[in-house]
Amino acid sequence: MAISQRQIQKLQQTLSPQQIQMIKLLELPTVQLEQRIKQEIEDNIVLEEEERTNEEEEPQQISVEEYLREDDTPSYKSHINNYSKDDKQRPVYLSGGRSLQEFLVEQLGYRNLSEREMRLAVYIVGSIDEDGYLRRDLLSICDDIAFSLGIETTEEELERLLSVIHELEPAGVGARNLRECLMLQMEQLDINSRPRRLAKRIITAHFEEFVKKHYEKLISRLQVTEDEFREAIEEIRHLSPKPGNLYSEGGTDTTPYIIPDFLLDYHDGKFDLTLNSYNVPEVRVNRRYVDMIRDMVRPDGSVRAEDKEAIQFVKSKIDSAKWFISAIKQRHDTLMRTMQTILDYQSEYFKDGDKSKLRPMILKDIADRTGLDVSTISRVVNSKYVQTSFGIILLKSLFSEAMQTESGEEVSSYEIKNLLQQCIDDEDKRRPLTDENLMDILNAKGYRIARRTVAKYREMLGIPVARLRKQI
Repeated sequence: MAISQRQIQKLQQTLSPQQIQMIKLLELPTVQLEQRIKQEIEDNIVLEEEERTNEEEEPQQISVEEYLREDDTPSYKSHINNYSKDDKQRPVYLSGGRSLQEFLVEQLGYRNLSEREMRLAVYIVGSIDEDGYLRRDLLSICDDIAFSLGIETTEEELERLLSVIHELEPAGVGARNLRECLMLQMEQLDINSRPRRLAKRIITAHFEEFVKKHYEKLISRLQVTEDEFREAIEEIRHLSPKPGNLYSEGGTDTTPYIIPDFLLDYHDGKFDLTLNSYNVPEVRVNRRYVDMIRDMVRPDGSVRAEDKEAIQFVKSKIDSAKWFISAIKQRHDTLMRTMQTILDYQSEYFKDGDKSKLRPMILKDIADRTGLDVSTISRVVNSKYVQTSFGIILLKSLFSEAMQTESGEEVSSYEIKNLLQQCIDDEDKRRPLTDENLMDILNAKGYRIARRTVAKYREMLGIPVARLRKQI
């Protein structure tokens, strides 16, 4: 076949770079938006951060005689109220002290290790995760040590050094699996009671049956009573499945600090919704560059040849800055428009936070009311939070499917989940309810639901299957 060239005309929709950046701005939560604006200020020379002006009135001059008349001082003059509603008390998190790895290396210094052994042990410690587990196999660590440190070693040598690390605090650090972690913690306890001896025996010889909660089989095999078995299980529950969490001197903060994107107050029967802009800098175009271009242009409108390139560069930066400011404003309007629609739709829920008052709501419901696209609504609610009087709520969690009762009434899936949680809380832990039992209970209450839907909601609630919920 001969190779030929031909021209084809076709129509297709493409997003401009500005539209792509607008979409990305819409997805950003408050914290990342602050970083994005500061980055744009660094990249664009004509953008500058606008200082927040203090709009409070200047205090009036008070004479000495008036100042000395304390009895005549009105109560409102005895304190100041120069804070806006965005100026909330925010906790300050300080990160200090040693990390888990530094703490382990310090303990290794008290061991009688050679220089070679110390270097290898420190490398192993550096491979330990924040929760205290060593999840890399020793053969891979051998290869990494040979590549990075230039030291030839073997799995047997690393295994011996790992046993030294297993003796360090916190107990269980450096374990490669849950069973080894629990065994290391048991070895550092005084096995001076029957429950502890039985607990060690369960972990050592019957761990798989214990994990699968085959309690009746274990009681029969160990030839113990239910009370003795229950005491042993209680000893195991005192152990930590994540030894790294036992050390908290200078580790990472396991509870992230969430900055809400919206602030919602409800008082006197009215809602007050605002966009949280506490730390978001306000930007503007630096007038100095606009005046610079104006000075370069002659009265007749012509420009010198040597100034054309400079004018073109500054003009492009000004256009980019104006677009960025407009995009920030458009983001503000879109977020407020969407959140106000969600507030109107779920007004009963936002009054007191009762989840039973949540109406079934999907993205299309909000898109139809705002006139925006479903994808836009999805980007707005993704990773966005609203601060209310009853807590900080993830917007995405407010969306739920609609379920129909036998009477034809539509209810939110949250109501089904609450009933499901209540049934599981009230069940006999010796004989937990299966998904089929839960389906029958919900159907008897008028909720038409399939067993696979019960399993899906149970998994969404983080509840294990009936076999794993069994207790003695």
